[in-house]
Amino acid sequence: MVGSMAAFAVEDLFLKRAAMALPPGQVIAMMGLGGAAVFWLLAALRRQPIVTARALKGAPMLRSLSEAGATMLYITALALIPLSVNSALLQASPLVVTMGAALFLGEPVGWRRWSAIALGFLGVLIVLQPWNDQFHIAGILTVFCVIALASRDLSTRAMPADIGTFQIVTWAYMALVPAGLVLMAIAGDRLTAIDPTRWFDLAMALLSGLVGYYAVTAATRLGEAAAIAPFRYTRLVFAMALAMLFLGERPNAAMLIGSVFIIGSGLYTFARERLRGRRR
Repeated sequence: MVGSMAAFAVEDLFLKRAAMALPPGQVIAMMGLGGAAVFWLLAALRRQPIVTARALKGAPMLRSLSEAGATMLYITALALIPLSVNSALLQASPLVVTMGAALFLGEPVGWRRWSAIALGFLGVLIVLQPWNDQFHIAGILTVFCVIALASRDLSTRAMPADIGTFQIVTWAYMALVPAGLVLMAIAGDRLTAIDPTRWFDLAMALLSGLVGYYAVTAATRLGEAAAIAPFRYTRLVFAMALAMLFLGERPNAAMLIGSVFIIGSGLYTFARERLRGRRR
């Protein structure tokens, strides 16, 4: 999980550079094509079928749609707001997963964890700062992205055990191609010629994304959720370091305070889940 978070932070850095120079929808479609080609080959080597009706129904279909929607929202926001702000808002994802598990999967959540979730959303508001001129309205896209990611993670839990990880990842990348084209149509963008200097950004984003995506999917399927989930927060550390080193960003006090609220409430939620697990 830690390795996947480091890889995703590197991917975000290069995706931001690419999305600032190219239409975000084009970046998404290209990432989808490249990722699907690589993971389809790996799935074929393991005799995991990709062209199958199972991909178009139930949890696999919901997961692919959630992944496509989250990517459309996230990369659009990535092109518009600082990388560190985007990454801080993304840390609310585990809280939304806990809330979704309670509302849709019937998992018991007591008043303590509901209070922690409320505190986490207060942290989101502090990061967004809607009350002053530093309000990043595009950050709302990341908030909706977090909801889509929660749907993705919940559907991963419901996935039949005999569906291979390479199958899941390939279907998700394939879903990015039409998602990118839809985003281009909505924004009125056309395919743009790629400057040679941007090929490096796209290649590095694809490579780090492939590593991160496989690692996080495998971790989610193999590891106990309450044990591995806290390590998702390392992504913010990696993202802040990269943003400061390569983009010249300097996180302000509100972003740091909001991040503490989000991460603290998330860690408390995970601790309660582990305690309940030991009691059972």
